[in-house]
Amino acid sequence: MTVDETQAASPPRPRSLAPEELGFAPQPPVAWLSPPQLARTAVQVLLSALFGAYLDKRELQSTLPNRVYDEGAGEAEAWLDFVADVGDGFDSTYSIAYLLGQSSLRVDGVDLPRGRVLLLGGDEVYPTASTQRYEDRMKGPYRAAMPACRPDEPVPDMFALPGNHDWYDGLTAFLRLFVKNGGDNIGAWRNEQARSYFAMQLPHRWWLMAVDTQFSAYIDDPQMHYFLEVKRRLRDGDRVILCLPSPGWVHALEDPGAYDTIDYFIRTVLDVPGVSVKVLLSGDMHHYAHYAGADRHLITCGGGGAYLYPTHVLPETLLVPPQQSIVRKSSPSREYRLAETFPTKAQSRAYASGVFARLPWRNRGFVGLLGFVHVLYMLAVLNLIQHLRGTELRLATVPASVMAVILFLAAVYFALPPTGGRRKRRHLWFGVAHGTVQLALGLAGAEVWNHLPFFHWPYGLSLLAALVIYGLPAGIASAEVVCLYLLVASTARVNVNELFAGQGIDDAKSFLRMRVGPDGLTIYPIAVPLVARRWAAAPDQPAYRPWVVPVTPLEYELAGAVIRIS
Repeated sequence: MTVDETQAASPPRPRSLAPEELGFAPQPPVAWLSPPQLARTAVQVLLSALFGAYLDKRELQSTLPNRVYDEGAGEAEAWLDFVADVGDGFDSTYSIAYLLGQSSLRVDGVDLPRGRVLLLGGDEVYPTASTQRYEDRMKGPYRAAMPACRPDEPVPDMFALPGNHDWYDGLTAFLRLFVKNGGDNIGAWRNEQARSYFAMQLPHRWWLMAVDTQFSAYIDDPQMHYFLEVKRRLRDGDRVILCLPSPGWVHALEDPGAYDTIDYFIRTVLDVPGVSVKVLLSGDMHHYAHYAGADRHLITCGGGGAYLYPTHVLPETLLVPPQQSIVRKSSPSREYRLAETFPTKAQSRAYASGVFARLPWRNRGFVGLLGFVHVLYMLAVLNLIQHLRGTELRLATVPASVMAVILFLAAVYFALPPTGGRRKRRHLWFGVAHGTVQLALGLAGAEVWNHLPFFHWPYGLSLLAALVIYGLPAGIASAEVVCLYLLVASTARVNVNELFAGQGIDDAKSFLRMRVGPDGLTIYPIAVPLVARRWAAAPDQPAYRPWVVPVTPLEYELAGAVIRIS
């Protein structure tokens, strides 16, 4: 299927893609393995671990309106859109925003109208939250995609659930943008959200509840009181869609406690007789995955713009809650089978194998850092050789033993679980193997360099030659070793996230279009195999047309079978 820009889109004012005309600066994808980004990520993780509870602004939200939203509760049907993990590179983020802004999408001969609600399922900006980053990476692109509604169309609502990246500043910028109590719109989407969590009533006794668990830690008292008030409205026969910041049912594979907060909420708030939780819905993992059980569906759809996360590492079955749950009391475990994924597991493996080309190209600063470290290591080894031979030292360097320990420990520490769980023995062994290969690579490079004339040049020229002539190939070789390590380690669920984050794959994006009607809930998973990369301003169109349109039609399709839940 395609959206033809000459038929379905055209913008109001900007006559070019210049930031001063658009009102925002289109951003490239985040280079997650670049040295500055690695340093910022380390600081963010440390601060969130040490001060997360002190930065928690959910306690303050008890002073905000205690609203439950009516989204067509008395109507025959209601359409909703769900998208998560937006606000990364412009091409991927805007491709999805552009499709969400269309009046309807035609899939397999069926017209699917735009949702009366756009639900953002977490991580609305990358890499960290700030007012300017929200403007450039999320608000600006969505405003450009749908600056206004057609005169004959109702104004859609927008609700946002914060994810971990929204929480890195303590939720400050998120609250300013989304929690406005009827304040600023984002393009044509009306922003009426009063808190970072919410509940809405849908037609035919369906409910949607979005819970803010702040790094999956716990549910704060004001939020718990809010949902306990919602509980008073529930009746026998009501059905619930529960929206969460992360798919604890998958994360529990590495962290047994990841599902505990979800299970606690279901047992505490949704324990009304006759009330059934039909869907658990989340983003956070950047793909589409549907697990089906006897009475419940577990859906992850984090394809709104951030780098692709693999699907081939997903197990074929899950026990939820996990039997190794750390809490004394939990719901009975039930089995769920993996029904469908986008991309498919075969496609995901093909993406993984592209790491050797994509990772060094996407993270050239990372290659430079590796090259610089290997230059220091090589010079330290050569100095050690000179010392053992009793000859005059050529260069003043860090001792070889110190450089070897630094390089080895960096490789060991780099071996991480895929979803933030605890390190296990396999992480140590993979890290040791990786560190050993990096040390061997450095020793081999020192042996080669020792037989080249550059080492015997005068001091300044010798050092410059090492940085320029040795540093680049050493950096590339070391980066390729990292790529090989990531590809092999991922087979044991080690560094799975880094394997794909380092590649920064823009394609294979997805979102959900949902219909609540007399026959129940119907979920259409929409896939975008290739995002657009060439854009043009369309300045001479009506105000409700997008400001920016793809040069060639943007293709989309079903990511899997339509899900029907009665």
